[in-house]
Amino acid sequence: MPRVADVLVVVCAAVDIGLNLYDGGPGVLACAVVACAALVARRRFPLAVFLLTLPAALTLEILVPPLTALFTLADRSRDRRLLAVCAVLAAAAMASPWPVTDLASEDRTWTAIYFVYTLGTAAAPVLLGQLTQARRDLSRRLAEIEEAREHERALHAQAVLAEERAQLAREMHDVVSHQVSLIAVRAGAWQVAAKDADSREAARTIRSLSVSTLDELRHMVSLLRASGGRATELTPQPTLADLKALVSSSGIDAELTGALPPDIATPAQRTVYRTVQEALTNVRKHAPGARARVHLWDDGEEFGVTVTNTPPTRPSLPLPGSHQGLIGLRERAELLHATFHAGPTPDGGYRVRLGVPAGGG
Repeated sequence: MPRVADVLVVVCAAVDIGLNLYDGGPGVLACAVVACAALVARRRFPLAVFLLTLPAALTLEILVPPLTALFTLADRSRDRRLLAVCAVLAAAAMASPWPVTDLASEDRTWTAIYFVYTLGTAAAPVLLGQLTQARRDLSRRLAEIEEAREHERALHAQAVLAEERAQLAREMHDVVSHQVSLIAVRAGAWQVAAKDADSREAARTIRSLSVSTLDELRHMVSLLRASGGRATELTPQPTLADLKALVSSSGIDAELTGALPPDIATPAQRTVYRTVQEALTNVRKHAPGARARVHLWDDGEEFGVTVTNTPPTRPSLPLPGSHQGLIGLRERAELLHATFHAGPTPDGGYRVRLGVPAGGG
C-alpha cells in the first residue's frame, strides 16, 4: 500500500510539473526532474527530499512536490521549530518571483500578500502531518493500554485462582484435619483398650489410615498454599453459636467459659471459631490426656478467646503436622487487625490467645 501511494504521489507531481513547465531552460527542467524523482525517497529522507523540492518550487508555480514533502516531514518529525522553518521556506519559494532579480520590478505589496497566502497553504500539510502523527501515537498508546489491560486481567484471574486454592487449603485444614485427627485419636484409644485381637487389628488399621490421610492432607495443604494468598471465606461458615458443640465434641476434657458480645461481625465470629477449633485439634494431637479451657473475654477495648491446656499426661501419638494451622490463624488475625499469640506456658502447657479490637471484623 505505501508503494502504491508513492507511485500516485510521483504521478501527481509529474502532472503538476508538466502543466506548469514552460520554456525555462535546462536548469529549470533539471530542478523539476529532481523534485519529482526525490519524492520516491520521501519516507526515508523527508528533510533532504523537502530541500530538493525547493528549487522547483522557486522556479515553477507548482504545489504537489513541496507540499507533499512538507507533509511527510511533518508526519515523521517532532521538531516543531524545524517544521515552522520549513513551512516558511516553502512559502518563500512558492511566493518569490523567478528570476529573483525581477523582485525589484514586481509589486512588493502583492508579493508580500502572496507570501502570506502561500504560508497558510504550507501550514496546512504541516498541521495535517502532525495530526497524522498524533493519531498514530494515540493508536499505539491505545494498543499498549489494551495489552496492559489484558495482562492485568490475566494477573487478576491468576490471583483469584491463587486465592481460591489458598482458601481451599485453609478450609481443608480447618475442617478435615479436625475430624480425621479425632478419628485417629479414638482409634488409638480403642486399640489400647480392645480385648480381642480382631478389634485391636481393626483399630490399628483405622488409626493407620487416619495417620496416612493426615499426612496426605498436610502435603496437599502445603501445595495449595504455595500459590495462594489471603483468601476470602466460603459459605456457610460456623459462628459463635457453634462453639459449644465444637468444645463438647472435641474428644478431650475441655470447658467453655465466658461470653462475647452478640453483635460481633461475622468475620470475627468465624476467626474465633477457627482459633478454638485449631487449638483443640492441636491439644488432641500433641497433648494426650491434657485438659483444656476455652475462655471467651471482652474488656471493652478488645474481645477474643484464650485456649489454655495443661501438660500432657501420656506420650502423644506420632500424628503428622506442618504448623499450617497456626499460620492460617495468624493470617486470619491480620485480616481483622487483631493480635495472635501462641506459645508454651510456664507449667508445661500451651496457650493460644486471639485479641480483636472492639468494633473489628
